[in-house]
Amino acid sequence: MESRPSPARTVLVTGATGYVGGRLVPRLLDAGFSVRCLARSPRKLAARPWIRDPRVEVIQGDARNHDDVARAMQGCSAAYYLVHSMLAAGRGYRSRDNALATTFAEAAASTGVGRIVYLGGLGETGDGLSEHLASRREVETGLASTGVPVTVLRAAMIIGSGSASFEILRYLVERLPVMITPRWVRVRCQPIAIRNVLHYLVACLDTPETTGRTLDIGGPDTPTYAELMQVMADARALPRRRILPVPVLTPRLSSYWIHLVTPIDHRMARPLAEGLRNEVVCRDDTARRLMPQRLLGVREAIELALENLRANRVETAWSSAGPMPGDPDWAGGSVFTDERAIDIDAPPATVFRAVCRIGGGHGWYAADWLWRLRGRLDRLVGGPGLRRGRRDTEHVAYGDALDFWRVTDVRPGERLALRAEMKLPGRALLEFTLEETTTGTRLVQAARFMPHGLLGLAYWFAVLPLHGIVFRGMLRGIRRAATQPQR
Repeated sequence: MESRPSPARTVLVTGATGYVGGRLVPRLLDAGFSVRCLARSPRKLAARPWIRDPRVEVIQGDARNHDDVARAMQGCSAAYYLVHSMLAAGRGYRSRDNALATTFAEAAASTGVGRIVYLGGLGETGDGLSEHLASRREVETGLASTGVPVTVLRAAMIIGSGSASFEILRYLVERLPVMITPRWVRVRCQPIAIRNVLHYLVACLDTPETTGRTLDIGGPDTPTYAELMQVMADARALPRRRILPVPVLTPRLSSYWIHLVTPIDHRMARPLAEGLRNEVVCRDDTARRLMPQRLLGVREAIELALENLRANRVETAWSSAGPMPGDPDWAGGSVFTDERAIDIDAPPATVFRAVCRIGGGHGWYAADWLWRLRGRLDRLVGGPGLRRGRRDTEHVAYGDALDFWRVTDVRPGERLALRAEMKLPGRALLEFTLEETTTGTRLVQAARFMPHGLLGLAYWFAVLPLHGIVFRGMLRGIRRAATQPQR
């Protein structure tokens, strides 16, 4: 009979569907811990390779709800706080973060959790902090408000494949040989590789000296942002970038520029841009002395992240984090449907693999120029465009981003449903259903649109003529891809 894990070695991870939390869970398992995950959308964890480990327990709940958090904390010796409402974008994230932290602290106190571990933001203290860093400091205060010991690890830019800050850096350098930038490019920073962050997060649990401490964590290098861009250019074998700092670019203008050039939404980019004006370097090496490891330099960390991108080894990505809406409720309004079907001489599993390759670098099987045009237009009006790409080139999971679509349902060999996240005067869904036939597979593709007002109606009838090019061509492309191996 399998023995149950000892409560003394059970820890709670919030934010397991996010970038850092999704990578932390398997490292905790490797270190001998049992892990409980609190997730608002547990289905987003279904494709993670570690989810089938018997030491992993997933509890559905909302971090805003005290009872949900307390239920998840029962029997845990420590709890990781890795949630950040900035991903929800828009104003008010600071007050939301403060409320979340207070709720978490109260639940920890009521359940007897021994320690809270929080990954915060590195930077100067005192007055003059950006709103982003000031919010991080307030979260630290909120987590400590009930007397439960808090270990705070403060990090600056995290370098790793799929992280938001790394993607901003990569896209800026790859797309802009000449950059007109704010003055913050002369500010020093101390980036840290994601693997080094994960080491600190795990090691602190077995390092009693870290209990109740605030520790700065960073890599061995302290470049300016301008120097960091040149390192990225060199790692990508690109010519040296020309960087022209000017005093007139505000954080707001910078965030819109980041939005246009990178996959990051301007609402998420703004607090990040504001934070760049503060110098973010470690004040001491306490963390390094208490939890020794080999720290990767900037060049090595960037090259490792790029290699993981090329080899399709991206464990988690920033684009998969955040709230996950379910399939839209189509009742109570006009719904336009464009449904097409095609018979394919291949088994459903093979056809489904071909369907799951849409988006990202592979494209959309037909009329890619139209998709690219739609992506550019979407970026201009504040949408995500096509630059989010996809986390994995072959496989999709619930909650994954596929360019400007989001996976809302995936049943291998049966159904793939996507919800549009581009700017639209309505709500759109694209779904593929597969049915086995005597000769192979019947693939049905349905595009549904629920318009908002007259503008929504005008949009549907304006793009309807293009559906024949885009969707018919996509079905034919999927058929070619599915039958090619057999030929």
